Amino acid sequence: MRAGARARLEQRLTQAWTARGPLACALWPLSLLYGALAALRRALYRTRVLQAERLPLPVIVVGNVVAGGAGKTPTTLAVALHLRARGWRPGIVSRGHGRRTTDVREVAPDADPRDVGDEPLLLRRRAGVPVAVGARRAAAGRALLAAHPEVDVLVCDDGLQHLALARDVEIAVFDARGIGNGWLLPAGPLREPWPRPVDLILATEAPPPGTIDQPAPAFTATRRLAEHALRADGSAVPLRTLQATPLTAVAGIARPQAFFDLLRQAGLALADTVALPDHYDFNSWSRTTGAVQTLICTEKDAMKLWRHRPDALAVPLQLQVPAAFFAALDERLAARGYHPRQRA
Repeated sequence: MRAGARARLEQRLTQAWTARGPLACALWPLSLLYGALAALRRALYRTRVLQAERLPLPVIVVGNVVAGGAGKTPTTLAVALHLRARGWRPGIVSRGHGRRTTDVREVAPDADPRDVGDEPLLLRRRAGVPVAVGARRAAAGRALLAAHPEVDVLVCDDGLQHLALARDVEIAVFDARGIGNGWLLPAGPLREPWPRPVDLILATEAPPPGTIDQPAPAFTATRRLAEHALRADGSAVPLRTLQATPLTAVAGIARPQAFFDLLRQAGLALADTVALPDHYDFNSWSRTTGAVQTLICTEKDAMKLWRHRPDALAVPLQLQVPAAFFAALDERLAARGYHPRQRA
């Protein structure tokens, strides 16, 4: 499927998931089948017909119950940086969505994003901690521990529904969509029924009132762009110097419009916007900007786009998480008997 057609299909589904309209109702019977299969899988793990693997260190899973990005990767980054500041030595595991490889492998800072995925590569560069990818997160965790025995806490980027990995703390991430129309895929955005037990809830944008209520501590973070864009060589360009520059903004993320809106709120003039499917590889993208237009993208997209357009500018997304959220996370780790090791 061509990128434009795929992006339009994703946009149409996303719009359909905001209400229980004709398209959502037409897909509702399929959501019953999806829900039955998901319930059966959960039951198999609950009754231990299928066994979850427990690793010899605390595991924190950051995920969501809605399809598409809600801020899992920025939350994973924030959690890893907090843990490191507290004296932990964290590692990160991820599936590596969209990569062309299928093995378990560690992510090097100079890795090809086609081999490890754009988000794991971004996490490796931004967090500065070991990262491994693998479809089976437990296998990725074992490989990471074998290569880095100093790691004493594991953060799983996505994987709330990956029940094969036992976890100690679950963090559910939501954005402004909340739970949408409240129906399961494909009639709605839910990967599993909500509410469901989790330890902490973090909203990266304020969701509709009452949509994510449940007996778990909930916190709201603030998303904003950094005050600078990055060149491929790592040098920074202050956003204020771009306010008079005609820009073509491109985004291959779950919600491209959210990125475009943030750019406009920063005072940037967007001559054109290009919305692409999430995790787009840019291999077949041949769009050229005008002679006086500069290409600007998300930091995640830059992991792949810079191979083709090293002149593109990438704007990092910064997530400001309340201190109370991190305090609650520390309390849950301590309640399970986990504490940072005392360093010599």
